[in-house]
Amino acid sequence: MIAYTQDELISATQAVRNFSKTLEMVKSKEKVVIVKNNNFEAVMIDPKKYEKMVEAVDILEKIYTRTKAK
Repeated sequence: MIAYTQDELISATQAVRNFSKTLEMVKSKEKVVIVKNNNFEAVMIDPKKYEKMVEAVDILEKIYTRTKAK
């Protein structure tokens, strides 16, 4: 389970009302977690970090496919 710090959490209402501030939070933190009714609903991350994650998943899928075929 991934740990979240209090300063990474923002309510859905706050995110909507202060969207510019929310975007600034994404730039300054590793991630921002949107909370609605005390449930984690979404995580916002920097686009470059997202691209790296997608590339990593792609590499892992290729490795898995190769090892499964043996």
